[in-house]
Amino acid sequence: MSTDHSQSNMRGAALMTASMAGYTFNDICMKALAGQVPLFQAVFLRGIFASLFIYLLARHLGALRFDLPRRDWGLIAVRTLGELGATYCFLVALFNMPIANVTAILQALPLTVALAAALFLGEPLGWRRLGAILAGFVGVMLIVQPGGDGFTVWSLYALVAVAFITMRDLAARRLSRDTPSLTVSLIAAIGICLAGGVASMTEVWAPIGLREGAILLLAALFILGGYLASVAVMRVGEIGFVAPFRYTGLLWALVLGWLFFGDWPDALTLAGAGVVVAMGLFTLFRERQLAQRRKASKAA
Repeated sequence: MSTDHSQSNMRGAALMTASMAGYTFNDICMKALAGQVPLFQAVFLRGIFASLFIYLLARHLGALRFDLPRRDWGLIAVRTLGELGATYCFLVALFNMPIANVTAILQALPLTVALAAALFLGEPLGWRRLGAILAGFVGVMLIVQPGGDGFTVWSLYALVAVAFITMRDLAARRLSRDTPSLTVSLIAAIGICLAGGVASMTEVWAPIGLREGAILLLAALFILGGYLASVAVMRVGEIGFVAPFRYTGLLWALVLGWLFFGDWPDALTLAGAGVVVAMGLFTLFRERQLAQRRKASKAA
């Protein structure tokens, strides 16, 4: 491997780690508001900041485009619906569970996306990957602990969030390559902001002081930073090398949850998270192997 190639991979790994840190710090900010600012009010106010930041960035980069094919608009609508459902379910779980537990459940995403892509998009799914997916779901059950003392309804919200994110990612996979990611993200951010604003009318708004305003601003900035890093990472390094660093999100959640809230998962949850991460890494490894084989067969 050349030095430039190695450096590109290391930059990609650093960007993926930074992306996961940005999203996790956003989660910490939102969790810090639990019990002080109603859920929908927090979503609405954060959405104002996030939409403004994304709009300014997209305009600066010339990434605003609305003359999209009808097919893409339909996919964007489905993706935005998935984003809405995921945001609601994830934040409800986050407001009521340790952040590491919620994040651990979300580590099943590479497995659910692979399974859904096989079921709905006709992508190939061999017995090894299917076995990894089934083993990963066993890990999820260890985290959720249905029927156990640690089980709560909030765990179900986290599982439904995984389903919505899977739906969102499948819709994103089918978007045309010419559709700017920032445009798609701006539409989703505005949709979440508007939905949060409408839903907040059913709540009694809490006064926003300097502390709450600063936390909401930080949350929006962290989301933007996470998004920028996640976009940049797709442009450097090999996906097969960089993708496993997505699991650093769980490490960030463990450390930050302990530092800020004193939360630490029990042994069963940690064991389940280990199974899920291991099976996700195996799935990524298998996808890399298959991609290399397809590339070799085309070159032959």
